[in-house]
Amino acid sequence: MTNRHGGGARRARTVAKETSTRTGAGERKAGVGRGRTPEAPAAAVPGSSFRATVSLEEELLELKRGCVEVITEDGLREKLARARREGRPLRVKFGADPSAPDIHLGHTVVLRKLRQFQEFGHEVFFVIGDFTARIGDPSGKSETRPQLSEDEVRRNAMTYERQIFKVLDPTRTRVVFNNDWLGELDFAGVIELASKYTVARMMERDDFTRRWREGLPIAVHEFLYPLAQAYDSIALRADVELGGSDQTFNFVATRDIMGRYGLEAQVVLTMPLLEGTDGVEKMSKSLGNYIGINEPAREIYGKAMSVPDGLMVRYFELVTDLALGEVAAIREDLAAGRLHPRDAKMKLAHTLTRMYHGREAADRAQEEFIAVFRRGELPEDILPITIARSDLSPAGTMWIARLLAALGIAASTSEGRRLVVQGGVRVDEDRVTDPAADVVVKDGMVVRVGKRRLARVRLKD
Repeated sequence: MTNRHGGGARRARTVAKETSTRTGAGERKAGVGRGRTPEAPAAAVPGSSFRATVSLEEELLELKRGCVEVITEDGLREKLARARREGRPLRVKFGADPSAPDIHLGHTVVLRKLRQFQEFGHEVFFVIGDFTARIGDPSGKSETRPQLSEDEVRRNAMTYERQIFKVLDPTRTRVVFNNDWLGELDFAGVIELASKYTVARMMERDDFTRRWREGLPIAVHEFLYPLAQAYDSIALRADVELGGSDQTFNFVATRDIMGRYGLEAQVVLTMPLLEGTDGVEKMSKSLGNYIGINEPAREIYGKAMSVPDGLMVRYFELVTDLALGEVAAIREDLAAGRLHPRDAKMKLAHTLTRMYHGREAADRAQEEFIAVFRRGELPEDILPITIARSDLSPAGTMWIARLLAALGIAASTSEGRRLVVQGGVRVDEDRVTDPAADVVVKDGMVVRVGKRRLARVRLKD
C-alpha cells in the first residue's frame, strides 16, 4: 500500500486524537468535488426534519422498524438523545461495493432506512469502497471476490451517483471514497491497525471457519478487509452504520476496533436480505433474480409480476413507500380472500414502477401488461434483431436452439434446447416443441419465450 501523502503511520497512531473537524475523507455533497475534507457535523436546521414533531421514543421506534438487529438499542437511544441535546445530526455510514454498481431492490432495503434517518434530520455518509474493492471481500463465498483495477473501480463508482438519489436526499448525503484515508496508510500504519484485532477473533467468521475446515485457501489479505471497513468508521467518526445482516461479523469487529482507538463504538442496524424474484435466493444480478431500479418501466413492472405470491407482502413492507397501515390492510385482505393475489401483485408492480419512473410511466406499463398478458396482444416496440440470410440454410431455415441464441433470448444453444423442452417457445403463433426442429426464418416474424421474452427478426442480405 502506497503512502500518497506521507505520515501514514503517524495518522494510524493519532487518528483517535484528531478533532471532528478533520476526518481525512474526500467528499461529495450535492455536487461538491472530491478532495475536500468533511466539515464538522452540522447542526440540524430548524423545520428541516421530523425531529421537532416526534418524541425520542417515537423516533427510536421508527428507526428500529424492519431491522433484523440493533446493536445496541440502548446505544441508539443514547446517541439519538445526545443529538437532540446538542442540536446536531448523527453521522450515519453505509459502505457500497463498486464491483457491483447496479442498484436493485435488494439494495433499497438499506437505502430506504438511510432515507428514514435523513427524514429525522441525520446525515448519511455513502462510502464508496474504491480502496477495499482492490482488496476483495470473502463475503461469505467459497472463493475470494475478484480484485478490480483502479480504473474499473472508479468507472463503476460513477454509476452509483446516478442511482442513489432516487432514494436518498442529496442535501443530507455525502458521497465519500475510502481511498482518501486508507490510501494514506503506509505499511507501518497497516501493522498498527492489524494490532487492534486477533486472528482468533477473525476466525470466528463462519466463512473463514468453514474454509479452514475444508482445507480451502484463505489469503492473508482477506483478513485486512474487516480492518479496512473498521478504519472507514474511525476516519468518519461514524455514529451509526447500516448494512445487510450478512455483514454482522464486520460490523461487530468495527465496534471493537473503534473502542481500541478510544472512540465510542458505532451503533449497528442490520437489515433483512430480500429474496429475489425466484423466491429462493437472495436478490442478485448474477443470479438473474433481480429488479433493477434503473431498468425500463416495462421491465420493472413485468419482473414484479413474477414475484411469488408468498413474498408479495414482504416486498410491500421492505421496498415500497406505502404506509404501514395500507400494507397491513393488503395483508389482511389477502388472508381473508377479499383481495385476489393477481390484483395485489399488480398494485405492487405499479407501485414499484411509479417510485422509479413516475405515475404516468407506471400507468403505461400496466396498460401494456394487460394488453400483452390478458388480451394476448403484442407490444408495439418489440426489439428487432438482425440475422444475416447467409446464416440460414439453403431452405431458409435455422435450428430453433441456434435461433433463440442468435436473438439473445437464450444465452446458449443448450439453454435454447431446454426452453423448447419446457414448452414455452413460440414462433409467431406456432408453438415449437421439438428441440431438434429447423424453423423457417421470415423477416418480421416474432419469436417469444413465455410472455416476457420477445424478439422480432430482421433479415439482412
